[in-house]
Amino acid sequence: MTRQVPFTGDEKQSLHISLDRHRDVVVWKLDGLDDEQLRRPMTPSGTSLLGLVKHLASVEYGWFCETFGRETEPLPFDDEDENADMRVEPHETTADIMEFYGRARAAADRVIDELDVDDVGKAWFGDAVSMRWVLIHMIEETARHAGHMDIVRELIDGATGAYPRS
Repeated sequence: MTRQVPFTGDEKQSLHISLDRHRDVVVWKLDGLDDEQLRRPMTPSGTSLLGLVKHLASVEYGWFCETFGRETEPLPFDDEDENADMRVEPHETTADIMEFYGRARAAADRVIDELDVDDVGKAWFGDAVSMRWVLIHMIEETARHAGHMDIVRELIDGATGAYPRS
């Protein structure tokens, strides 16, 4: 059962549940595929399902943890290679990347739980941003890439839909 954004919930709760709904779709889009299918580049730029998960894990850590002064694990960002965080390296397993995403989500959730929506951190580009802005941005980012995953998944095996069918 997919969680629903409460009709009368408070702002932070509503934003957090909205983010979780999109996060859950990201994980579900991988269900039933083998390692080769998850790694297979499906666009000329090299987009793969697993690469999108790696990217989303990286940006969760970046926006929630780095922005608000929390520790992260080493992130695959590279000033010389703008797509490094979307590339699955040969030594990285599906389990490695899914665990990375799980740890990033958990770390982000701790920051969300600790802070108020009006609390401010410093973005990677130097500007001050509120937790509210980061939550909205990550909802947009995750939904955007979940949409990419919809298309990539359909190209791989024809599966479509936003949520598992009951």
